[in-house]
Amino acid sequence: MKKEKMNGYLRVGLLLTGFLAALILLGMFWTPYDPQAMSVGPKLAGPSLRHLMGTDKFGRDIFSRVLQGAGTTSVIALSTVAIGAVCGTAIGALTGYFGGLADEILMRLNDALTAFPSILLALVVISILGPGKKRNVILALGLVFIPSFARITRTAFAGLRDANYVKSARLMGASPARILVVHILPNTVSVLLPAVTIGFNNAVLAEASMSFLCIGVTPPDASLGYMLSEAQGMLNAPWYVIGTGLMIVLMVFGVGLIGEGLQRRDKGVA
Repeated sequence: MKKEKMNGYLRVGLLLTGFLAALILLGMFWTPYDPQAMSVGPKLAGPSLRHLMGTDKFGRDIFSRVLQGAGTTSVIALSTVAIGAVCGTAIGALTGYFGGLADEILMRLNDALTAFPSILLALVVISILGPGKKRNVILALGLVFIPSFARITRTAFAGLRDANYVKSARLMGASPARILVVHILPNTVSVLLPAVTIGFNNAVLAEASMSFLCIGVTPPDASLGYMLSEAQGMLNAPWYVIGTGLMIVLMVFGVGLIGEGLQRRDKGVA
């Protein structure tokens, strides 16, 4: 019974995320209309067979723009998580395994960074680097995500550094690098994978929030957050905000189900 329900979270999450991923990948190479082309249909036209999500105030096809915007958001979120996970895992592994003064200094710095809202830190970095460019958004969010991954990894490595198999590896003359990468890191995957799914969702929401405030990705690149900003106050065209918002919700919901399924599988909870 537990196994069936546990697999249900993963199954639904993987199916939903897989479907969206396939749709987003398709949108990177082909869309029904040019996402930037104006007057491809009547302005503010409702959903139809020609325009599945209707058109915006410039006559652009919303479905094509949602596909492109979802691709932009996904690339930013994946890049952000990659930066945060790689750098944070390296820092957490070294401090958790070796401890000492470096651990104290880095963790106090980590505490100072996590004391501020992550979106506020990202805004500070963006204001320094300059808004409107994808690489700046990726770098800003990636730097902000490093502390959370560092803390999670540090706790995991600190708890495993005195495990029997680690002591045996030391007695057999294994180098610290081999112990960290070969013996300890594989045993922290159950902790890191749910953190990655949470990080991805946070990155999606953070990017959408920044673009909504017009300090993230801006035209000519399509962005889900910027599209939501454009849809403000358009009560006569609710399909604009519904189509864009639904894509964000489904992306976060699908990956969230995967993370929940992974945690329940590891804990043996139904």
